[in-house]
Amino acid sequence: MAEQFTEQGGAATMDPGPLKRWVTSTLMSRLFSPGKVDRRRARAEKKRRAQGAPHRIEYFHQVDDGYSHLVAQVLPQLVARYAVELQCHLVSGPQGRNVAEPALLLQLSRYDAFHVAPEYNLEFPKQSGPPAQANVQQAAAILAAQDAPGFVALAADVGHALWAEDAGALAALAAAHGSASGQGTAAAIAAGSERRAHLKHYSGAMLYYGGEWYWGVDRLYHLEKRLAALGLDRQPGEPMIAPRPDIETGGLRDTGTLTLELYASLRSPYTAIVFDRAVQLARDSGVNLAVRPVLPMVMRGVPATREKGFYIFMDAAREAREAAVPYGRFYDPIGEPARRCYSLYPWAVAQGKGNELLSSFLTHAFAKGTNTNGDRGLRKVVESAGLDWQAAAVHLGQPGWEQRLEDNRLAMYRAGLWGVPSFRLLDESGAQLLALWGQDRLWLVARAIQRHVRLRAG
Repeated sequence: MAEQFTEQGGAATMDPGPLKRWVTSTLMSRLFSPGKVDRRRARAEKKRRAQGAPHRIEYFHQVDDGYSHLVAQVLPQLVARYAVELQCHLVSGPQGRNVAEPALLLQLSRYDAFHVAPEYNLEFPKQSGPPAQANVQQAAAILAAQDAPGFVALAADVGHALWAEDAGALAALAAAHGSASGQGTAAAIAAGSERRAHLKHYSGAMLYYGGEWYWGVDRLYHLEKRLAALGLDRQPGEPMIAPRPDIETGGLRDTGTLTLELYASLRSPYTAIVFDRAVQLARDSGVNLAVRPVLPMVMRGVPATREKGFYIFMDAAREAREAAVPYGRFYDPIGEPARRCYSLYPWAVAQGKGNELLSSFLTHAFAKGTNTNGDRGLRKVVESAGLDWQAAAVHLGQPGWEQRLEDNRLAMYRAGLWGVPSFRLLDESGAQLLALWGQDRLWLVARAIQRHVRLRAG
């Protein structure tokens, strides 16, 4: 759900130069086109058949991660529904440059899982803090002692006891089903993490099949569709285990008492595929929209790895296709292109066209393949936003925009968020009703708006 997607080291160079920019942009555009994805999947199946291997899904479970507990609850349904073999691994959380804010990420996983769970008919109790470390260790030890069927059968029960802070229930599960020693548990986590790294990923709650990664219950529908296309669905025609939620505006409209804040970045694939939909949601539901742009992470000196970048761009392309959002012809706007556009933002806002400018830039950078590094490309952005290029040129490169973006970043962090796109739903007094990270949470924001409007009307 993060924004960075090419490798940078610490406070590395924020502008790769024209040749590297073109090469990276061309490569990423081609790698994740629908045709390339289909051919990679076909090659994976051909290789599997040649090896005589089963349709094997590998699942990577992080015990103290809220998202992993949601996946644990659907594992029995997954193996019952689809003719697959499931191999389960215990893993540690993401390490080093693969995660900008590890403590905030775990905190968000608990908050987010609490809000998401009922929408998928799953369970996650409201948490006031992280689970006790002794309970985490006990939960991991129980799962480390299980074979694959045992893991599938027990993972949800172990998670329910852990998140309910029920040490007695964990002890009973350990007595009934066994638990590994501390050394054995550490070895299991190390082996799972090593396997995950070998397959070039870094997070928990991940499912892997045939060269492709699927995150949590939120991406399970992609995997389900792929398995069904392979003829592995034992209940064809029945609803999926975790279908993709729709963005529902319903028949109720707010009267301007709610405000939706959207934190966005001009170098974020996920922002690119959700920005216009978020603007449309605010328009359709009648809430006030406050767009709060921030500087891209790598331009703030936050590093990212190549493996994370490849996953993000692949996943964004996959999500865009499902949402029927134009996307995929990419020309990297890192560095000077983003800065030049941001320098025009205060002027565009004064013209009543701030959202149009950001939308136009994102569309040109991520869907039209426009080189925004020079005046020719940026002029296309400006004019597509309904603004005058000659008037814009007066403001191009002028300072004064930096503090606005920094204020937005600080507000985002205060809400427990750090990546983009992020959303905050506020009531008429400015109190926070909801704070969520990721383009895959717009549907949840939409449902929250409907609930609050319904309660007010009721």
